[in-house]
Amino acid sequence: MNFAPTEEQKMVRDMVKKFAETEIKPIAAELDKTHRHPEEICRKLGEMGIMGVSVPCEYGGAGMDNVAYVMAMIEISKACASCGVIVSVNNSLYGHPVKTYGTEEQKHKFLEPVASGKVEGCYALTEAGAGSDAASLKCRAELKGDKYIVNGTKTFITSGNVATYCVLAATTDPASGYKGVINLIVDLKNTKGFKVGKVEEKMGILASGTSELVFEDAEVPAANLLGKPGQGFQQMMAGLNAGRIGIASQAIGIGRAALEDALAYSKERVQFGKPINTFQAIQFKLAQMATELDAAELLVLRAAWLEDNGLDFEKESAMCKFYASDVAMQAAIEGVQIFGGYGYIKEYPAERHMRDAKICQIYEGTNEIQRVVVARKLLGLR
Repeated sequence: MNFAPTEEQKMVRDMVKKFAETEIKPIAAELDKTHRHPEEICRKLGEMGIMGVSVPCEYGGAGMDNVAYVMAMIEISKACASCGVIVSVNNSLYGHPVKTYGTEEQKHKFLEPVASGKVEGCYALTEAGAGSDAASLKCRAELKGDKYIVNGTKTFITSGNVATYCVLAATTDPASGYKGVINLIVDLKNTKGFKVGKVEEKMGILASGTSELVFEDAEVPAANLLGKPGQGFQQMMAGLNAGRIGIASQAIGIGRAALEDALAYSKERVQFGKPINTFQAIQFKLAQMATELDAAELLVLRAAWLEDNGLDFEKESAMCKFYASDVAMQAAIEGVQIFGGYGYIKEYPAERHMRDAKICQIYEGTNEIQRVVVARKLLGLR
């Protein structure tokens, strides 16, 4: 068992870490305050190959593995959680289904510009009545000639307000349940009948836009169908499995930021004539945070390794997602506690880490659903 990263993986990690510390972290608070999309960061990360880490080079990516992707995601998210989730969606929720199920023509047309970081992609699954129950889609896609006519509204779509391309989950027949689900690639900038709806005001990850996508008799070429009719739900589940690795990595980055900030502050803050890191109560908090984050990272790396080697990773991706996000949330809470009153004000980053961490327990499958996935795998249920 070898826990050492390869030279290529170390190169990616070190390159991204340097970039994150020098170009992302210094503007993270400003991005959080202004809610602006970090376009300049996305373009630079694209030039580095990070907007498509595991996408083959011929389709605009870096041609690396998912372990390298995890390492990059942790470093980016440690600097700015909003930037982290944008990278995650490009790589996983959008990139994975197009890379895995797209035709050569689809991959060159719709994957290459996203993986190279020229534009953003998004994945539109969630609806007002379909979140954890992903088969209960109401967004309808009716095949008429060589086009699908799409009607419906998607909610809570990460990067939906800025994305150029979208993988859209829709149903050809709501009565058919999961058997009616298809995935369509939609050019959001050039599709009549599409508009961006409400952009949500959120608790955290404020530089990452979250919006409604509204389709009213929108025409999507039938040639944009991923795979074949009837395969959409299976594609969706596979994409979410991959996406959970990205979100777990994001959570670890947030947790590590909370830990590093708390460590630094505990050396500076003096009470009763001593730095507070000399008190056992603080030491125990720091030790617990560090141990749980290390354990979470090992779970994520295992899931990424399984995916890289073509092995089943459904259970492991669910495990790492719920554990990493729970650990990150706890680390963020303890970080605020260590900062004391300063942890509750915006001058310090502790409160931002706490706001950012919470969503990791919710999106790409709530942690309750992740536990259902793990339990069903353990019990041999489908």
